[in-house]
Amino acid sequence: MALLVSIILAFFIPLPWNALVVIGGISVEVVEITWGLRLARRWRPQTGAEAMIGLEAEVVSACRPTGQVRVKGELWEATCAEGADAGDTVIVKRVEALTLIVDPAPVPDADPIRTT
Repeated sequence: MALLVSIILAFFIPLPWNALVVIGGISVEVVEITWGLRLARRWRPQTGAEAMIGLEAEVVSACRPTGQVRVKGELWEATCAEGADAGDTVIVKRVEALTLIVDPAPVPDADPIRTT
């Protein structure tokens, strides 16, 4: 974008300065592209089964030991060794083939600070 603006401005600026405007536009574009490529290398998109590990899932059909869970709106086959009923919240521990291995989510205390 900066290069396009500098080329258009070059038509309205006198001769010695129009070259500097175009060189400045090229410099801005080179810095912008370099910065964008560095960001693209650093921020890898998380997709696939690895991205689901640690997420919470809602049990749709009882997992005793196998059933179905919903993760981010998608239904998955799941195995829960400890068992979980429909409506419970579980945590995805790992993925084996197309089956999620889940554990029940810890239940938060209703009264974490108790005074006696």
